[in-house]
Amino acid sequence: MLMKFNFLGGADMVGRMGMTIEGDNKRLLVEYGMSPTKPPEYPIMAPRVDHVFLTHCHLDHCGMIPAICGRDNCELFTTPLSAEISEIMMYDSLKIAKAEGYPEPYTTGDIERTMKCVAPLTFEDTIELGKIDVTLHDAGHVPGAAMFEFKCDYNTIYTGDIHTADQGLVYGAKPIKCKNLFIEGTYGGRNHPDKNATINSFIAKIDEVIDRGGIVIIPCFAVGRTQEIMMLLRNLGYDMWVDGMGRSVTNLFLDYPEYLREPKALKQAKRVFNEIRNSGMRKHATKGQIIVTTGGMLDGGPVLGYLRALRENPKNAILLVGYQAEDTNGRMLMEKGCITMDGEIVKIECEVQKYDFSAHAGHDELVNFIRKSDPENVIIMHSETRELFLPDLQDYNVILPECGKEFELDI
Repeated sequence: MLMKFNFLGGADMVGRMGMTIEGDNKRLLVEYGMSPTKPPEYPIMAPRVDHVFLTHCHLDHCGMIPAICGRDNCELFTTPLSAEISEIMMYDSLKIAKAEGYPEPYTTGDIERTMKCVAPLTFEDTIELGKIDVTLHDAGHVPGAAMFEFKCDYNTIYTGDIHTADQGLVYGAKPIKCKNLFIEGTYGGRNHPDKNATINSFIAKIDEVIDRGGIVIIPCFAVGRTQEIMMLLRNLGYDMWVDGMGRSVTNLFLDYPEYLREPKALKQAKRVFNEIRNSGMRKHATKGQIIVTTGGMLDGGPVLGYLRALRENPKNAILLVGYQAEDTNGRMLMEKGCITMDGEIVKIECEVQKYDFSAHAGHDELVNFIRKSDPENVIIMHSETRELFLPDLQDYNVILPECGKEFELDI
């Protein structure tokens, strides 16, 4: 069956994902996110849709779904864990918009209607939508993240964000034979360093900082990275604290142990970390040894309070463990050794190191996944370096879609 595909965002960029699939008298929307830049960037406005599919709960994939489900009152297919965390992210995005003075892209009523539209599915569940069967598969990115398999005359896979290697939290994604493969290309042209070497270097640096009398600050994304880092550090025996939205996400992960590779390890990590439950406890954390806290790019969240208190001591260290986008405090810290705080640029005297703990597959892992999926057509999205895949994919019909430009495929 011939279907029309149109990217509303995220085709040639990392962020603000969104794609429509049209045919069989239906219009489907796969993901609808925002880029949490300053100001936020949104995808092209989606037309009216019948069903929405959400791969996972990161803001660049879920952040604008209330604008559509709130308007169209359409079913939202995703895992229950992704739905619950997405709700937290959606309310948080409204809170940030209010705080920063940006127009609110939807209302709290839209979020409430969206959550009523959720049709929860888990891995290997299949639903029938007319002539199309849709099956969920594990994407290996963060707990609850799914790939969607659309099956009619042929198989079409939409990966969302994937990682093919096992992580502390989740198992890696497995290739699925298909005719059409829509795959993310975030790390086009780049591979990750050896994971064990990264972990060893990271822990050695923590030991070094604490041995010299310093405090380690680890700014983390709330969903996935906070929990990965807590699990890595759980056996070190230091005085460790965790702050921010990552605490509530950890609790949600533990409510859904079926999406975790090692739920016992995450439970153990939660027990050994002191949880910050109010602002008064933060003074105690600044006398500890390790602080794991949101936000991951140093633009907001409790991390700024810790930097205010600890930034002048060169014995302390800030260990960055996530992507630092342009025009963020994290990027400025890496490049210039300072950040913007309270409207002023301030110098950070702490040591700064960056470690690669990405939850995305690297270039070679993505190429290997494509080859094992054995598609005819490879559609690369969510990437600013898509052309770098072309030399490795000469045996396939590679499509590099553009936002707002429709194309057709048999599915």
